[in-house]
Amino acid sequence: MAAGNNIVIILFQYSVVVKGIERKLTDLGYQVTVVSENYGLIPQFGKSTSLFLMYMPGEPFGDKLVMRRLGEIFEAVQTTGRNMIVLGERKDHDDLSIEFPNMDDYIWLDRPVEAEALGEWIEKAIATPPTKAEQKHVLIVDDDPSYAAMVREWIKGTYRTDIVVSGMQAITFCMRNKVDLVLLDYEMPVVDGPQVLQMLRQDDATRDIPVVFLTGIGTKEEVERVMAMRPDGYVLKSTTRDSLLRYLRKELE
Repeated sequence: MAAGNNIVIILFQYSVVVKGIERKLTDLGYQVTVVSENYGLIPQFGKSTSLFLMYMPGEPFGDKLVMRRLGEIFEAVQTTGRNMIVLGERKDHDDLSIEFPNMDDYIWLDRPVEAEALGEWIEKAIATPPTKAEQKHVLIVDDDPSYAAMVREWIKGTYRTDIVVSGMQAITFCMRNKVDLVLLDYEMPVVDGPQVLQMLRQDDATRDIPVVFLTGIGTKEEVERVMAMRPDGYVLKSTTRDSLLRYLRKELE
């Protein structure tokens, strides 16, 4: 049961909504500590805290100080080895994931979230450790969000995964983050897969990242056209989950 478990709520501004969450957690038997300014204290809670819960600020991209503080918070929580639930706006998730890849080590819940559902997620989060940092990091690049999400569901239990939906987002992400392999859609608007591969290969910081094309066409001519770009391999979009995992294990392990 919840009694005896400690939860630290991390926030930027106290509000009626946060007060309601704090009251709900107290009613469930949790001991709640609120951290709203002294984020440097976060590592000290590592041994005594069962879970961190962060209430994301609204419109975070409009404030450079807030963005810097968010980076510091994610890094600080990561040092504790504790899990965290992030409560945020759905519209901010994908862009925040690009800025802070370690955010995806934790549980994201779209606001607003019902109190009963939050209680269930808290129990689950306390019982589940965050994603281990030593997992290989795979970036999925596809302008079809539904297909990218399906691939992520297939592999996220084995690899740390992130999704971007355009070629330029892929370049930006790889410049800012350590990536062990890129699954790259061949056909995309504006900046397509071959152009992304070319730009990655031209920069010293990204030239050695393995790039595997995702393609929906499997004729001999098309495969030859894909391989002429000299990627590290290709995967047909008709592949199965098991086949993809076998392929990735061969490439990454």
